[in-house]
Amino acid sequence: MITQNLNEEVQLQNTPKEESKLGNAWYMLKKNKAALVGLVIIIILVLVAILGPLIMPYNPNIGELSQSLQKPSLAHWFGTDEQGRDILSRIIDGTKISLRVGITAVAVALSIGIVVGSIAGYYGGKVDMLIMRFMDIILAFPSLLLAIAFMSVLGKGIDNAIIAISIVTIPEYARIVRGSILSIKDSEYVQAARVIGNSDFAIIFKHILPNVISPIIVRATLGVSNAILDTAALGFLGLGVQPPQAEWGSMLGAGRGYFYNASHIILFPGIAITITVLAFNLFGDGLRDALDPKLHQ
Repeated sequence: MITQNLNEEVQLQNTPKEESKLGNAWYMLKKNKAALVGLVIIIILVLVAILGPLIMPYNPNIGELSQSLQKPSLAHWFGTDEQGRDILSRIIDGTKISLRVGITAVAVALSIGIVVGSIAGYYGGKVDMLIMRFMDIILAFPSLLLAIAFMSVLGKGIDNAIIAISIVTIPEYARIVRGSILSIKDSEYVQAARVIGNSDFAIIFKHILPNVISPIIVRATLGVSNAILDTAALGFLGLGVQPPQAEWGSMLGAGRGYFYNASHIILFPGIAITITVLAFNLFGDGLRDALDPKLHQ
């Protein structure tokens, strides 16, 4: 009888009217105009990445030298680069690279960070100290410099850029997950889950993480913008996507020598990076406010 009551208590704690919570979050999000603007831009970017081959006016990797450094015109809305390639087509083609790296790197770092942070926060003691001191060592270095160091070992390329960016951002998610678990691991419903015989794995991933997922989702959303910036920085330094494939950072790097006589080469990729990062930041900030229960009272 006692076990049955404890089991019912755990179930009640972990079914807090999800529809109501999601409805309140969506209501709060809709009230935030800046967040909606960010969401609309993100949706447009995703559609551009998917439909890129259908909407690109030219082949992004092939150009004519006779058309090099052309200023924006009706034929080339964003002008052409030093090799006569259409900049608009290259920006469209580069959208899928930036989104792919940003989302994939965050997904990998988040997955590992959840596991590492959960172990550290739940078990504590020497395990916690060992894991978090290692995370602190990684955090002691500027993320971009550490990513460059990893790239020098792994080599150039988009896949290695994803690995490098993922590694340097794991500590951020591990610390958030650890702190969230520490705040509720001694709660009554968690103790009840232990009493009825749930395994540590079930307690962490079934009872604890669902109740602390909000700050993790918000940080992951904001983390995409940071990953896109790191991707652009690596591309600017020639360590990310390799020519002739288009990527906004590499376009900036290739065009920096033409700043005075053909500034459009770096202007439009720079705008693309700015708008994308701003969109994810606006949406992430709005999501944080929408998922904050204090604002719903």
